[in-house]
Amino acid sequence: MLFGAHQSIAGGVANAIIRGKKATCDTIQMFNKSSNQWRAKELTQTDIDEFFHQIDETGVTVATSHTSYLINIASPDETLNAKSYDALKVEMERCERLKIPNLVMHPGSHVGSGEETGMDRVSVNINKLMAELENGTVRLLLEATAGQGSNLGYSFEQLAYMMNQVEDKTRIGICLDTCHIFAAGYAITDPKDYKKTMKQFDDTIGLKNLHIIHANDSLREFGSRKDRHEHLGKGHIGIEAFRNFVNDNRLKKIPMILETPKGEELTEDIANLKLLRSLVE
Repeated sequence: MLFGAHQSIAGGVANAIIRGKKATCDTIQMFNKSSNQWRAKELTQTDIDEFFHQIDETGVTVATSHTSYLINIASPDETLNAKSYDALKVEMERCERLKIPNLVMHPGSHVGSGEETGMDRVSVNINKLMAELENGTVRLLLEATAGQGSNLGYSFEQLAYMMNQVEDKTRIGICLDTCHIFAAGYAITDPKDYKKTMKQFDDTIGLKNLHIIHANDSLREFGSRKDRHEHLGKGHIGIEAFRNFVNDNRLKKIPMILETPKGEELTEDIANLKLLRSLVE
């Protein structure tokens, strides 16, 4: 299993690779532009060349990018929806240029317009995107959410509903976040509960459609519907859940990415990754 963490692109996209090496990552997740701005700084050929050079130099791969948090292709507001669509398209194109195979996206919020209506908007936008980027290879991954507010994607059924409406099945998939599914009410700590939850996932979505796992403990309690990440073993999920994941042979080819708090020295990532690796039996 490949273990890694989300790394900052501050100072340039190549710096995420350098930070990944420092944090003892096999692979990383990164933003491909600023996560809290609509504007995307130009990706120069120099940026791209240095990015690939650092991958070659360090051996650290990039498993996935993550979209900006501003994007909401489920929004009923036509202006915001169009702006979100355009931003998502730019991010997909940037992933293509950087040869990043996956792009993780929160499905979005229906903002009071209704869950099914919101999910339909998501699927329509994704189909339009895939048609406009018909020669693309990047896979868009819908991330399981905690279900806070009017956020979509907090149940396996909702994720399946959106995914099943996407016409190009080769370019759509799922990212499972341990904190999010725990907060949404899926038990994963006890081995029996873990098996039941993963069977439900396989029956509803299919494990073949799972491409990234976010490994995060939860600051909030089971079923809280609150998305608050905590260091592994320090939250309500507990360390045994992560033992279940890393020893599930069905998941051995799926990158496991930390999204836990950290300082500039990345000592927290180093400690969490050491702990994750120690759980492999």
